[in-house]
Amino acid sequence: MSRIAYVSTYVPQKCGLATYTYHLRKSVHAGDPKRKDPVVALHDAETDFGGDPLLWPIRRNDPDDYVKMAGKINRSDIGVVSLQHEFGIFGGEAGQFILHLVRNLKKPLVTTFHTVFENPKPPYADIQREIAEKSARIVVMNRMAVSFLNRSFGIPTEKICFIPHGTPEPDADKRQKYRKQLGWHDRKVVMTFGLLSRGKGIELILKALPEIARHVPNVLYAIVGQTHPEVKKHEGERYREQLSGLIRDSGITGHAVMIDKYMEEAELVKHIMACDLYATPYPGMQQITSGTLAYAVGLGRPVLSTPYSYAQDLLSDYRELLIPFEDDRAWAEQIVSLLRNDVLLRDWVKKIEKLGKSMHWPKVGMLHEELFSEVSRLESVTG
Repeated sequence: MSRIAYVSTYVPQKCGLATYTYHLRKSVHAGDPKRKDPVVALHDAETDFGGDPLLWPIRRNDPDDYVKMAGKINRSDIGVVSLQHEFGIFGGEAGQFILHLVRNLKKPLVTTFHTVFENPKPPYADIQREIAEKSARIVVMNRMAVSFLNRSFGIPTEKICFIPHGTPEPDADKRQKYRKQLGWHDRKVVMTFGLLSRGKGIELILKALPEIARHVPNVLYAIVGQTHPEVKKHEGERYREQLSGLIRDSGITGHAVMIDKYMEEAELVKHIMACDLYATPYPGMQQITSGTLAYAVGLGRPVLSTPYSYAQDLLSDYRELLIPFEDDRAWAEQIVSLLRNDVLLRDWVKKIEKLGKSMHWPKVGMLHEELFSEVSRLESVTG
């Protein structure tokens, strides 16, 4: 297969999309370890890529850099360009600078949309429409996104490919070791992970926690992750302090812990593997992907979620795991039901493990490799 150029943020940047692209590239490489696929890595001035010749830096806020990079790709032996698209990583309003690259690119483009709106509005709609039209194939991680793109932009459904969000593979034998290392071996742990910001629904679990603790005295709610940098920039740690005050005032200090640190993937996997139940109580229903929910399912952990778009699609066969955001009583009852019944919890582990097998990186990498090869073959025939 011809070489692939990935366009995204990239490690060592502390960014979910950078981590995703790293694993995607690595899993596609698995079929041929000698591959030399470059990454067109978006960066700000302070980013240091260590002089790696396979990292082709592009300055996020310099429109000319996007045009120059398109020329470099066009002159190279790259066969397919894989664009990992998220509006916020590119320069300009709504990330419009990426259009400078897309418009000048002469190589076939495969775009993965990490955000898809059910009812897109300007300026996002115009940008996404143009990228979609100029792409040979589009990848989405939510089946509902196929109909959204078709209805909003008239993109033919046969042009859109569903591939699950990639996840690490679990090592179940290490679960008890991780629980002891974290001091969770004698607790029933509910966990939520992500950059801390309002709108994640954390208050919902905290509100239900006194009732949960009444029935499950050793319950612990672990809120894992640093404050979102944009939140910190505008209000410091005020929101974290508000949550701490809520925990204190509700008398649940022994049942909730806030772990304020950035976690590399290995440490995140350890925490998810060690928890008993993973929760995404998000109030917003439009979220089309959730890397944290994907990781929890891929690692075989039982989950509970509000019925936002990605959760509805991923857990479509297990609707009982979807609970309305406003119903804190139902949340308390369901959490208590699972944590008090080890047989039921083990049954859910088996169901979620089965679901998660389709999401592990070796499988997801193979699906991408097949797609890239197909696009490359079509280009060689039509070109």
